[in-house]
Amino acid sequence: MKTDHSRALFARASQLLPGGVNSPVRAFKSVGGEPFFAQRAEGAYLFDVDGNRYIDYVGSWGPMIAGHAHPQVLEAVARTMRDGLSFGVPNALEVTMAEAITSIVPSCDMVRMVNSGTEATLSAIRVARGATGRNRIVKFEGCYHGHGDSFLVKAGSGALTLGLPNSPGVPAALADLTLTLPYNDFDAATKLFDEAGSDIAGLIIEPIVGNANCILPREGYLQHLRELCTRHGALLIFDEVMTGFRVALGGAQQRYGITPDLSTFGKIIGGGMPVGAYGGRRDLMSQVAPSGPIYQAGTLSGNPVAMAAGLATLELIRAPGFHDALERNTHALCDGLEAAAREAGVAFHTTRAPGMFGLYFREGPVETFAEAMASDTARFNRFFHAMRERGVYFAPSAFEAGFMSSAHGEAEIAATVAAACEAFVIAKG
Repeated sequence: MKTDHSRALFARASQLLPGGVNSPVRAFKSVGGEPFFAQRAEGAYLFDVDGNRYIDYVGSWGPMIAGHAHPQVLEAVARTMRDGLSFGVPNALEVTMAEAITSIVPSCDMVRMVNSGTEATLSAIRVARGATGRNRIVKFEGCYHGHGDSFLVKAGSGALTLGLPNSPGVPAALADLTLTLPYNDFDAATKLFDEAGSDIAGLIIEPIVGNANCILPREGYLQHLRELCTRHGALLIFDEVMTGFRVALGGAQQRYGITPDLSTFGKIIGGGMPVGAYGGRRDLMSQVAPSGPIYQAGTLSGNPVAMAAGLATLELIRAPGFHDALERNTHALCDGLEAAAREAGVAFHTTRAPGMFGLYFREGPVETFAEAMASDTARFNRFFHAMRERGVYFAPSAFEAGFMSSAHGEAEIAATVAAACEAFVIAKG
């Protein structure tokens, strides 16, 4: 595997960017070594500046559900950008996007476009606080909702990977307004709401945790949270930045039959472009400026190029049978990896939902944050590098979900499992 160009770029970047990267998990600090630099991507494949090709299970961390550089998405972007990149005034595509989201997600009567998942989650909790007149927010261990101050308390994703669950720079007074629960623990949630329910503005959750690898909700757990929020007058916020339009067309709320009060989205509705959105009940969203007093703004929100990419992606995934095929391929990959691990005599367990999965070097099940943390990270790190050397790219952290796209077919799955047969032997040590 050639690395010369990537190593030279990383040396330059390290003098100019913190850690040599613009987002912490890209730095390979968790798995060791240096990151590679992408040159291009197509379908299920990623190509680096040294000419190496990888079967990509990161997919730009989720938005590439139809594969990289899909011709329909690229054509929509090219067609739109010829008319200009940004206007600073309303454009028709943001209205079409709002119509698409509200037609697909029944819990959303209205939406507001923003530019990232972090903006969406920050805005959603501001709406929760403004609408309820309360200050406290509940989140969950290992869940990541962006880098907003209120969320960097026992956070997942890069914060977990780097061992920084509580970031310097977050005021203690603000952190005190964030209450944290263990995911999938019914009794802890009931106890917290019994003690502090009247102070809680909202509860925000990744309905499927994608930032402590991939943890699915226990039967009835999300329903339990819905009931607690309703009983105590708190708002239930689903962070569907990862799961939205992926685990089902209508996201995790459709898959599990839950109606949140507010939802946040990103990734797929940008088709690879920077984008986010939050939405929910009309009575809540009508309190957002300029309709109401809860202020939130963004110069580039509803950018026409991002809207075009997202609308083209949504059109692709609305095709009949899209998510059924995605689910079948996700199971085929995970079943193949588990079989390869058994053959190698390695303790290994997968979790999976349509289009996303988790890899754990331990015996299953994995239903809690504590169980996820008990995974053998040293073995994962060896596995990660062995797979990369064999042309397969998983997330460079034992605490990040993997993503499938419709471009991953039988050939890619077979090649991945074949590579894993060798990589598990190396991971075993």
